[in-house]
Amino acid sequence: MALIVQKFGGTSVGDADRIRAVADHIARTRRQGDDVVAVVSAMGKSTDELLRLADAVSSDPPPREMDMLLTSGERISMSLLCMALADLGIKAASFTGSQAGIITDTDHTRAKILEIRPDRLAAAIADGVVPVVAGFQGVSTEKDITTLGRGGSDVTAVALGAALDAAVCEIYTDVTGVFSADPRVVPDARRLTRVSFDEMLEMAATGGRVLMLRSVEFARNHHVPLHVRSSFTWEPGTWVVEEDQSMEQAIVSAVTHDATEAKVTVAGVPDRPGIAAHLFRALADRSINVDMIVQNTSANGTTDISFTVPRVDLDDAVAAAESLSGEMGFAGVSSDSSIARVSLVGAGMKSYPGVTATMFETLAELGINIEMISTSSIRISCVVDESVVEEALRALHAAFGLGG
Repeated sequence: MALIVQKFGGTSVGDADRIRAVADHIARTRRQGDDVVAVVSAMGKSTDELLRLADAVSSDPPPREMDMLLTSGERISMSLLCMALADLGIKAASFTGSQAGIITDTDHTRAKILEIRPDRLAAAIADGVVPVVAGFQGVSTEKDITTLGRGGSDVTAVALGAALDAAVCEIYTDVTGVFSADPRVVPDARRLTRVSFDEMLEMAATGGRVLMLRSVEFARNHHVPLHVRSSFTWEPGTWVVEEDQSMEQAIVSAVTHDATEAKVTVAGVPDRPGIAAHLFRALADRSINVDMIVQNTSANGTTDISFTVPRVDLDDAVAAAESLSGEMGFAGVSSDSSIARVSLVGAGMKSYPGVTATMFETLAELGINIEMISTSSIRISCVVDESVVEEALRALHAAFGLGG
C-alpha cells in the first residue's frame, strides 16, 4: 500500500460532472489498496470571477482581504468533492490549508510555505479517511489566511507529499503530460514520458505552463516524484524524477517559449563598482523578478545594461530605474514590451557541443534577429521579437527532430 497525493486543477473540477469523475477516480485508487490525499483548485474560472468582483467594489483591494476572498473558491470544490466521494461509499473529510497544517510567511497573495504540520491529515489517513485539502492556501505565522500565488495548488500538493512521505504526487490537469513544445503552436509536439527535475525546472522557468516553477523546486528539494496526467483521459502521462545518470540523455528534450516578458535598457551606466548593485537592489525592493541580464562592453567609462522582467512589472521596473537616474548618472531608461523568449532545454546538451550553433543557424535562416542570449548547462535562451517567436519555436522543434 502506498500513499498517493492527487492534485486536481480547476478544469478537472470545473462542474458537477467533472467532480463526480474525479471522485470516481479517487475511489478506484482507494479500492486498489492505496491511501489518497486529494488537493483541489477552485472550480473552473471561479477565481477569475472573484477577482472581477474585487475589482468591481474596490480600486485597491487590501491584500489580506483578497486572500480571504480567493480562498473561498477552493473551499467550495473541496466540500463538493467530499460529498461526491460519500455517495461512492468512500469516507472523506475536507480541510482548509490552515486545518491541514500549512504554515506560511506573512506575504499576502504570494506567501511561501515555512512548515507543514500534517498531524490531522495523518490521523485521518490512519482512520481510513481520504483528506481533501484546499490548494493554494495556508495560514501565516500571524494566524491570517494566506494564498500561495499563481499555481499555488501545485505547491500545496508537493509540500503535502513531502511532509507525508508520499510515493508520488500526481498532478491532474487538462493536458496529457509535458510536451516537447506547446502543442497549440507546434502540432507535432510529442508527449515526454520522463524528464528530470532540472529539465522541468528550466522548462517551467522559460515558458512551460504545465507545472509551476515553485512546485518543481519543492519536489526536487524534497525528492517527491511527480506524475503529470490528464483528468479527462486518466492515461499515464509524464514522470518528473531524479536524473538517471546511467541512461543516455536526449540532446534536446523540449523547446519552450514565453511572451510574457519585457526588456528594460539602462543607457550610460557609469562603469564603476556598486552601480549595478544599487540598480538591482531597487528592483528587488519592489519585488520585481529580473531574469536575463546583458551588459555591454564599457566605452568611455560607461556601459549599457539590459534586463528582462515580467511584462506586468514593466512600469514599476522603469520607474525604479528612472528614480536612480539623477543619483547614479544614467543617460536614460528605455523599454520594449514586444519581445519574447525561445529556449532549448535538454540534459544531453552538457556533453554535446553543436546545439548553440544549430540554434543560431536555424534562426538566422529565418532572418530572426537575436536581441539577448542566456545559457545554463542544460538550456539556451534567446530573446527575439514577439511577432516571430512562434515561427522560431516551430523551426527549432523541427531542426532538433523533436516531432512525434
